[in-house]
Amino acid sequence: MHVNLGINPETNLEINIGIDAESRQEIAAGLSRVLADTYTLYLKTHNFHWNVTGPLFSSLHQLFEAQYTELAAAVDEIAERIRALGLPAPGSYREFSSLSVIPETEGVPSAENMIRQLVEGHEAVVRTARSMVPVVERSEDEPTLNLLTERMQVHEKTAWMLRSMLAG
Repeated sequence: MHVNLGINPETNLEINIGIDAESRQEIAAGLSRVLADTYTLYLKTHNFHWNVTGPLFSSLHQLFEAQYTELAAAVDEIAERIRALGLPAPGSYREFSSLSVIPETEGVPSAENMIRQLVEGHEAVVRTARSMVPVVERSEDEPTLNLLTERMQVHEKTAWMLRSMLAG
């Protein structure tokens, strides 16, 4: 698909936000990977919320719900930033699958394995977001930098909390 990066095809208005078209495309491509990782982690977390069993069922069921709710809000924020840069946001399972580094879960893992997979997923989102920082800084795109910083903080804290549940 060819996207004219200077003119918004929906409005025929030039996009003039102080970031050149090539940089906007590079940033949107990176944000699309962050979006795909975040959506994949959302889906995995929601799956675990539905299917967790065992002595920690109640606490994990509630924890996973809080986490997938936060992730649902995040995917919207990331997709809207891509749109503000003038590019379409990915939105299909096929696109997310090809862009995400987070693997799908086969079957229903144990509660402990669910926690481990979520730690790995949150850390993967952090790595993807962090890889975008030099591109965003070079383009002086502060709104995207703020978004990435916020997402990294959330995912690092969540990974730490989940990892703490596995200690001992």
